[in-house]
Formats: sequence, structure tokens, C-alpha cells
Amino acid sequence: MEHGSKVSHTYDFVGSVWSFFRRCVYSIISIGPIPNHIAFIMDGNRRYAKCHGLKPNAGHRMGFLALMSVLQYCYEMGVHYVTVYAFSIDNFNRTPEEVQHVMDLMQDKIEGLLKEESFVNKYGIRVNFWGNLRLLRESVRLAAEKAMAATAENKGAVLSICIAYTSRDEIVHAIQGACKEKYNQNQSSKDVKEDEISIADLESHMYTSGCPDPDIIVRTSGETRLSNFLLWQSSRSYLHVHNALWPEISFCHLVWEILQYQRVQPFLVKQKEKSL
Repeated sequence: MEHGSKVSHTYDFVGSVWSFFRRCVYSIISIGPIPNHIAFIMDGNRRYAKCHGLKPNAGHRMGFLALMSVLQYCYEMGVHYVTVYAFSIDNFNRTPEEVQHVMDLMQDKIEGLLKEESFVNKYGIRVNFWGNLRLLRESVRLAAEKAMAATAENKGAVLSICIAYTSRDEIVHAIQGACKEKYNQNQSSKDVKEDEISIADLESHMYTSGCPDPDIIVRTSGETRLSNFLLWQSSRSYLHVHNALWPEISFCHLVWEILQYQRVQPFLVKQKEKSL
């Protein structure tokens, strides 16, 4: 018992020191602009598993642990919106065993978001699920809908999870929604004139409607492409690429991203002002 108590005290002490260190770093980087919205392309779970002699399922679980740490750091430093690319429509082409495991993992973790001790309740987070949710297994879709309903009134930060998502699918969804809305507004004519559909009309039907465009898009694993993620919303975002695989992403990586964003932020602001 005495040995266990000493170990517990040691962990508490190390945790306190680590928390104090993070607060010190936050106080320094907050001198510059903190991004309002960071989006993550979480790439490299399977490669991480392969490099460490693990099954792909283990890589996805390690990736989830990395996500929890990254979310904590983002919310601690005052980032209000975080979006993560969790599962593309194209990922359904993977082996049935891997898709089944990912669906099981998603359902388990989505249900865990609603537990009293979860970080969602700790930070008062509102959770969104963006994508063609009809493609999901019914139990996963119902869990996602339950999580969105349960957190809809939360006033803290916003976590948006893209599952069964591609940007092309989102744009098609927005066009269909905008055309249907215009048709319903003008039932006397089945033809909707081209100039009646504006950019604002399309954006109001995007999955991301009501959420600001990302300031930073972070991609791991060294790939320099967006992979059909937020193509419409990222025209004036800062793209930062890490060579690290997603399960390897750390506090230091996130701080470096913020510092690099602060370096280019004046240019991004000017570009946004020119477009207004």
C-alpha cells in the first residue's frame, strides 16, 4: 500500500508540473493571435501500426488517444472550433474487417462522449457530425445523432467530426439543398434561374454552415494534399504538414503549428480583407 501511495503521489506531482509547463507555454504564445478554428487530417494510423508491428486496429486506437490529447491542448489554449477528418466515404473501400472495427470504435467512443466525466462535459463542448450519415451503420448513426442532440445547447467550444465525408459530396449536397429551397420558394416555376443561387445560398446548405472557415489545416504523415477535405472552406487557410504520423502528434507539434500560423497570419488577414 505504501509503495502504491508513493507512485500515486509521483504521478500527481508529474501531472502538476506538466500542467504548469503547458500554462506557461500558453501564456507566451497567447501574445500573438490564437487561431479560432483548427482542422486536422488525421493520417497515418495504419502506417504507425505497421511500423510498430501492430494490427491496423491498434493503430486506430492509438490515433484516438492522440486525438484526445490534441483536443485537450486546443481547448486549453483557447481554440474555439476543432474539426477532425475521421472517416472518408472512400474509406468504405477498405477491408470489411477494418471498416467493421472502425465502426465499432466510433460507436464506443461516441457513446463515451456523453459520460459525465468526459472532456465534452468538462469543457461544455458542442459536438457536430458532418457527412453523409446515412452511409453509416445504423447504430453508429443513432449514436452520433444522440450526441449532437445531447450537446446542442452547450456554449463552450465546438468539436466537428467528419465521418462518411468528402468535400465533393458536401458540395453536391449543398447544391441540391439550395435548388430545392429555391424551387419551394417559387413553386409557380419549376425552373430555377442560375443567378438565383448565390454563394451564400450554397454555404447555408453546407455541412459546415454556421462554422467559420479553418484558420489552420494540419495534416500528418508528410502528405501535402487535402484528400477531399474542406475544399470549399480552405481557400484562405494555412496548411501545415507534419512528417509525424497521427498517433505520434504531440504538444510540441501543436505549439509549432500555432507559431507558424502567427508568422503568416497578417498575410492571411490581408487576403481575407481583399475578398470582402
